[in-house]
Amino acid sequence: MNQLTGIPATPAARERVSAFRALVVDDEQLFARAVARELTRKGVPADVAYTAGEALERAAGAEYQVILLDHKLPDDDGIRIIPKLRARQPACPVIVMTAYQTIPSAVQAMRQGAEDYIVKEATTARLIDRVLEVRRRAEVRRNMPEPGDSRREGLLGRSPGILNVTRMLEQVASSPDTTVLVVGESGVGKEIAVQHLHRLSTPAGAPLVTVDCVALPAALVESLLFGHEKGAFTGAERTVDGHLEAAAGGTVFLDEIGDMDPSLQGKLLRVLENRTFQRVGASRPHPVRARIVAATNRDLLQQVRQGTFRFDLYERLTVFPVHIPPLRERGEDILLMADHFLAFYGRQLGKTVEPLSAEVKQALMEYDYPGNVRELRNAVERAVIIAEGGRIEVRHLPERMMHRSTSLGGGPGGRRLPVDFVPGVDTLGSLEKRMIQEALERARGVKTEAARLLGISRFQLLRRLEKYGMRPGDERED
Repeated sequence: MNQLTGIPATPAARERVSAFRALVVDDEQLFARAVARELTRKGVPADVAYTAGEALERAAGAEYQVILLDHKLPDDDGIRIIPKLRARQPACPVIVMTAYQTIPSAVQAMRQGAEDYIVKEATTARLIDRVLEVRRRAEVRRNMPEPGDSRREGLLGRSPGILNVTRMLEQVASSPDTTVLVVGESGVGKEIAVQHLHRLSTPAGAPLVTVDCVALPAALVESLLFGHEKGAFTGAERTVDGHLEAAAGGTVFLDEIGDMDPSLQGKLLRVLENRTFQRVGASRPHPVRARIVAATNRDLLQQVRQGTFRFDLYERLTVFPVHIPPLRERGEDILLMADHFLAFYGRQLGKTVEPLSAEVKQALMEYDYPGNVRELRNAVERAVIIAEGGRIEVRHLPERMMHRSTSLGGGPGGRRLPVDFVPGVDTLGSLEKRMIQEALERARGVKTEAARLLGISRFQLLRRLEKYGMRPGDERED
């Protein structure tokens, strides 16, 4: 083991390096060690290098997932060695650090392959946050399903909302007796979330039993859920186990719980409170040995106020609520999911499909998706079916998606529109300039805030300002 860098000396030892590791390159040794120490404290092991030569040596000897690189090094220009670093670490993003911000140098860094360009500040918090963001994105990519694996497609994404859903499901997975309520609009992926929780919290092969609370009459739902004894009612010629019993060791999913008949709500409440149930016609209770998960697209609290849903059942169900945000609030996820569906249906239909064009991406991004993920999936499937020669054009999308919004935020949902659909390509022209100007005005000249409103990085915003020769009236520092 190299005591200075922490790099294992042998290939076998290098395989034991953490799955996500950083390299901090800066000739200010105290600064470099401080950043590395803070990253390690945050769960990202970090090595340090103080010269360009040492950085290249480290990059050749260990695998890194992110490199923080000082602009000015004693033996070379940091930006100039980016291609050499990328040659040794092709998939590793490089973030350039500098004490002095200039747009030309930021553009130069981007052209050499840097992912971002950050001004050093008195605190290291911003650098640390940027590295953690890179790690978060890497985790999203690692957890993405292969094309054709639709089990988790509703949870695909890198938006804060969907990552929070995934994190909450992981947290509650270890508490099998906790009732979970999944809420969200129709089409957001509530059933996918339930399936994901089931896989996280139960052994492989454990049963997942679904009860549709809206499609069946109350008497039948009760019999399906609790089971019945022989002779309990006309036609009950034998004892039948209910879903609560059949799902032992697994999960019972009560879909559309907001539509459950009021006559059943009290019985379900007793099940949740006592963790026992009785078959119809039986005199003794049975223990519940399954996790109970419910889902709804209704406002249960509003139903409580209207007297159609029991308040005590509402309180019992909302011990651990998980809200899946609508797709219009997850602008960062739209193109990622569109690419996934494109690969899925291309493979399923045996067609070679070209990547989506900038125009198609723009049309997809500017739509509000009242039908959420389901609507996006259907639109991509339709486009793959009717596209000639594997090239999808805007005219292949449903007509409602062809009418583009020109307002910042993409419509009533307030979704942020990423400017940079295709790096280096002007996809919005004058509209893009107006959006940037509007964002700067709303952010009162603070470029970090303007970039957040636009859904892009500060570095990308600086690049656009340089491209259009734009100078905001208020040059306040972030």
